[in-house]
Amino acid sequence: MNFRQNIRSVFRVLSDKDAYFENLDGKSGKLLLYQTLVLTTLAFVIGLIMGGYHSFAQSLSSGIKLVVMLFSVMLICFPSFFIIQRVLGSRMKFWQMTMIVMSGFILTSVIVLSFTPIIIFFMAIGSRYHFLQLLHVAIFIFGGFWGLRLMVDALKYACEQKNIYPQTGVSVFKVWIVIMAFVSIQLAWNLRPFVGQRGEEFKIFRHYKGNFYTAILYSFHQLSSGNGEEHEDDNDPHEVRHYDQGGHYYDSTRTIEPIKTEEE
Repeated sequence: MNFRQNIRSVFRVLSDKDAYFENLDGKSGKLLLYQTLVLTTLAFVIGLIMGGYHSFAQSLSSGIKLVVMLFSVMLICFPSFFIIQRVLGSRMKFWQMTMIVMSGFILTSVIVLSFTPIIIFFMAIGSRYHFLQLLHVAIFIFGGFWGLRLMVDALKYACEQKNIYPQTGVSVFKVWIVIMAFVSIQLAWNLRPFVGQRGEEFKIFRHYKGNFYTAILYSFHQLSSGNGEEHEDDNDPHEVRHYDQGGHYYDSTRTIEPIKTEEE
């Protein structure tokens, strides 16, 4: 099997899930290697597009950080999932479970990447940073839903058709999904920024007060109040814009003369 056929076999899950699940037990670790290659490429491209709103440096940084985030989530969460399933009586092999989880992540990445034209469109027309931030979050949630659904379908298939996976394990897996979601959110928050706000200097990591949930609420507030719009009255690309805590722009180069009283 050549390189193109191996890559095609990775994406077969998108067109024929039953046939893909049927052949999982006959596949070797070679497919897992190609899954890793495909997921790395997809995540890196998604990160490049996300960071493109800010700068080329942010694009590279976001691409690398998104790859690190996805594989870190699997490394952190997968061991507990595998051990619990073995305790419950699962007869699935380690690489079979790994490929199922990888398939879910790949499907999520493909769906997120399919929204690229929409993202680029809103970037091109000068959409606000907070709008793009919320749009990315919504797209990842949507793609993650279908990726997790694929994992559940694969485990149900192993339970009902192959009889190598316990029914209880499917219910436990749904709890594991919640845990994985919290881990993903926390990692994304610690690895921020991915989009990067124009006017701020490039930094690989940036520390903000609050947490992911307060940041989302803040973005909603900025959009609803109109404080998140960008100003185009000055076209100097080298100017560093300053914003106060309410999101209002001010010119740091201007000085305010003190008001003179009649006694002076």
